Amino acid sequence: MIQDRFSKGGAAIGVLNRMEAWEANLILNLRLWLDGTEGQTRVWSEYRKALSGLEAQNECRAFETLITTIASTAPRPLVRHEVHCVCAGADECTFLHLVRCASDGDLYDAALMAALLAGPSRAEQIALLAGQVGTCARKLTRDRITRISPKPAPYAARLH
Repeated sequence: MIQDRFSKGGAAIGVLNRMEAWEANLILNLRLWLDGTEGQTRVWSEYRKALSGLEAQNECRAFETLITTIASTAPRPLVRHEVHCVCAGADECTFLHLVRCASDGDLYDAALMAALLAGPSRAEQIALLAGQVGTCARKLTRDRITRISPKPAPYAARLH
């Protein structure tokens, strides 16, 4: 029964190779970060390669603060897919939508997404952090030409 409660956050509702590069990269960085120190080292490395020293440190700290704030105030653990999975789960897509709305300047909508993930008490703070993280996430992938592999997932159904 407990597993059913958590599986809803992992329900596949998107596919990484159908997202913009920065969106897929953001979800991959979320997965890596939540996987532990090895994944966090990879995320830090990406920030250092793309940004200058102090900027890389500040932006990666904002990413870290966003994730730890959500994770520490969430009513249940965030559910994520494996790092190499092409699916995007419900919690991952909610996180992405939060960051997208906030970085587009739609802070009210971003706060609603934050409340879904972490409850209402820190929603505004999370929305503001998400705006910074989203702006940086777009910047990280702007100059990169590599994208997520376009091979379709064998279990992805095309509805339209």
